[in-house]
Amino acid sequence: MAKCFALMGWSLPVIESMQKLNKPYVVVSFPDFEDYAKENNIPFVPYQLDEWSDTSNSLDLLEKLKPYDVDVAVPLFEETVEWAGALNSIFREDPRVLNRAFLFRNKAMMKRKALIGGLRVGLFEEVYNKEGVKDFMKRLNQANLQIDGEEDSWVHIKPFASAGTVGHRLLRSMQDIEDKCEDDDFPCLAESHLPGREFSCEAFVHKGKIRFLNITEYVKLGYSNFIPEGNYLHTKRDRIMQEMQKLVDIFGIEYGMIHPEWFLTEDDTLSFGEVACRIPGGHILELAGKAYDFDALAAFVLCHDPNLSEEELHEILPAPDARPKNFYGNVMIYPHKNQISKLEIPEELKEEPYFLDHNLVPPMTTQKINDRNGFGNHFGTVNFKGEDPDRMTELLLHYEDVDFYH
Repeated sequence: MAKCFALMGWSLPVIESMQKLNKPYVVVSFPDFEDYAKENNIPFVPYQLDEWSDTSNSLDLLEKLKPYDVDVAVPLFEETVEWAGALNSIFREDPRVLNRAFLFRNKAMMKRKALIGGLRVGLFEEVYNKEGVKDFMKRLNQANLQIDGEEDSWVHIKPFASAGTVGHRLLRSMQDIEDKCEDDDFPCLAESHLPGREFSCEAFVHKGKIRFLNITEYVKLGYSNFIPEGNYLHTKRDRIMQEMQKLVDIFGIEYGMIHPEWFLTEDDTLSFGEVACRIPGGHILELAGKAYDFDALAAFVLCHDPNLSEEELHEILPAPDARPKNFYGNVMIYPHKNQISKLEIPEELKEEPYFLDHNLVPPMTTQKINDRNGFGNHFGTVNFKGEDPDRMTELLLHYEDVDFYH
């Protein structure tokens, strides 16, 4: 067992999981959290975790962690992945641990590594301005043998290092490029649109092998998902597991948890989207914990420990072939209007047998709604539990369109 875990980033649920297990830890986060940490006896090292660059000083942070005898660093959020990689490369005396961290933080590098390793990916390029995106779309049109009058090939642009859907734009035409792209978007990654059913995997990895695999069914990206996967995806589980282990091998992942997104078409073509190695969005680990009856956040942390024994792994993870009886899902709620003054829960929701609970909060006063950046600022979730994944899908699609705020 690790002497002490450095939790890179502030997360009260993760802290509570470590406290319940009585595991040694110290939180590394911005100085703003220091007073709260002191008041609640949370071991804490204040550090200005600015964006990683050539001037970032992980050796300075290492010195501050020495009094806690830290030997494992765990990235809780996207912005701390390089910091954890730098520390773990020192703890394990392996500089490639840091190099692998860069794969998770630069989407272009990530795609190139996946392509070299033999995964199916879309066409992609680094672009630096609107003209670069237009040229990329033209080349896609040519590759797809488009003829005059047909719609343009869809293009996605994404920041190299942002989490989830932040900064992600879907461009369906040359005019979209002109209307939607802004100077601040560049440089970024441009990639072709991948068709198929989108889903994510959460693979708990130890000593380079997947010890437990969760598959999360996306009903609509950024809005709703449920766990475990529905009946159709479940029939593809063995194939997905093979591709997942292939991804682990290609990226040289030894410890921790990875969260890749995939696309599966009706002809069984499986395409790699992207992969992260921090806590996923959409409350996915919370749903997984309920469905499989384990502390998914604690397992996320502990799998980073090279010294974890097989017995300890067995204790913290579900059985590899576990299939829960109940499905747990949620829909993330966004106001449909630009200004809101009250919360209204429909009676039909209260009477729905699958309805579990919600954490929606009424607005204090009349409130204006800012434009969304990605899907990061939903107002809360409505949670469901039930035995039929098809019924779960229906409910999540329905309540995505219900306006809870008026």
